[in-house]
Amino acid sequence: MFQPVHGITKRWLLNSLGIILLILVTLIVAFSFAVQSYVYNMIQSTINGRAGELTNVFSGYRNSTAQDFVNAARGYVENASGKELMEMMVIDSAGNVVVTSTGFPPDSSQPMPDYRQALSSADGTGAWTGKLTSGEKVTAVTRVIRGRSGLPLGAVRYVVSLEKADRQVGVVVGAFSGAGALIVLFIVVSSFYFIRSIVTPIREIGVIAKRIAQGDFDARIAPVNHDEIGQLCETINEMAVELGAAEKMKNDFISSISHELRTPLTAIKGWAETMQELGAGDPDTFHKGMGVIIRESERLSGIVEELLDFSRMQSGRMTLTMDRIDILAELGEAVYLFTDRAAAEGKYLLYEEPAMLSPVLGDINRLRQVFINVIDNALKYTSEGGTVRVSASEENGLIHVVISDNGCGIPAEHLPHVKKKFYKANQTVRGSGIGLALADEIMTLHNGRLDVESQEGVGTAVTITIPALEKRLERLNPPAGRADTERNP
Repeated sequence: MFQPVHGITKRWLLNSLGIILLILVTLIVAFSFAVQSYVYNMIQSTINGRAGELTNVFSGYRNSTAQDFVNAARGYVENASGKELMEMMVIDSAGNVVVTSTGFPPDSSQPMPDYRQALSSADGTGAWTGKLTSGEKVTAVTRVIRGRSGLPLGAVRYVVSLEKADRQVGVVVGAFSGAGALIVLFIVVSSFYFIRSIVTPIREIGVIAKRIAQGDFDARIAPVNHDEIGQLCETINEMAVELGAAEKMKNDFISSISHELRTPLTAIKGWAETMQELGAGDPDTFHKGMGVIIRESERLSGIVEELLDFSRMQSGRMTLTMDRIDILAELGEAVYLFTDRAAAEGKYLLYEEPAMLSPVLGDINRLRQVFINVIDNALKYTSEGGTVRVSASEENGLIHVVISDNGCGIPAEHLPHVKKKFYKANQTVRGSGIGLALADEIMTLHNGRLDVESQEGVGTAVTITIPALEKRLERLNPPAGRADTERNP
């Protein structure tokens, strides 16, 4: 069933094909006029050449009478060569046609504007192209012969029919038009296949993209050609893979965070019910329950605060309160917070404290949060009896804090993704999967960086790098000489 033309095909028909047709029609019309002009000029030149002969043929009749000229012209017309190609007429001094080369009686009703033009022209020649009373299209040239007194003795008129010439021109133009039509047909057919090679994949892309938008991330497009369309198909397939992975990470995150929230809530609810039943009659149980409720409430508060920080990071609303910080003191405090936990879990937390570190410019709470997140991760992924080491050093104005462990390590295929949001290389360990991504963002905001090195089965080392205060201020306000050097290397 016929389908209406629309979209890219319609635009092509209206634009490209329309322009091509306009150009071809213009060329055909111009070619037609050129061919017709060429043929008419050739005929005109031939007639003019024959008319030019009369000057020599009748040069001796300037002192003769008009009747002598007519008699001589009659003989010239009857014996002239090529009279089958044109009609020649002899016109007397009164303007009457007295004889024709066709042998038919002269027709005085036919228009002769060329004769009147020849009478008034200086060279005695006149030309005319038009139609006879019969409708036949002709071109005519008349040459007037004058006596010594300047009065006309008579004239010879040449008339050539243009009907045959027009038919020949029509054949040539028709052939040219046919060639143009074949060209248009070839362009339409070839362009149809070309446009279909574009439109069909685009329609398929639209269908697959709609499926992906509806959540079918397993939908794929099979690239047909290795061109821009094929590259687009591959890009959409890669996008579907990334969206599927992001969807999986999001679902894993929801599941993980739900578990993270449920665990402390369950503990709080259980101990609250226990304390409600026992009342204050058992002080030991009461104090133990209150301790659990406080710890789990703090844990809940930390999870919620981490989610809020992540939301701020995603929306670009995370702000820093920058101040001069003793980073050595903050690192020591973060290590101290995990000392009891490491001992309780049967793990070793070793802190190689340096003698001194330069102060830094940063947000004290955010930097402490980075240290806590990284140390917490190291303990989570270290088995009982394992060791977590914390060390710090300063080199070339940069402070490096290294937190390493001899835990399970990270598989090589997961290592490039560990700083991505929601990503968890090990789903069996508690955590939301956003702590490391948040820490990396905080270090970026401090003009620092967070690097992760790991080997599966050996352990992981996280290096936190931040510029010292002096180096940071030097970058913000470089000395005049150095600034000039940097501007004019």
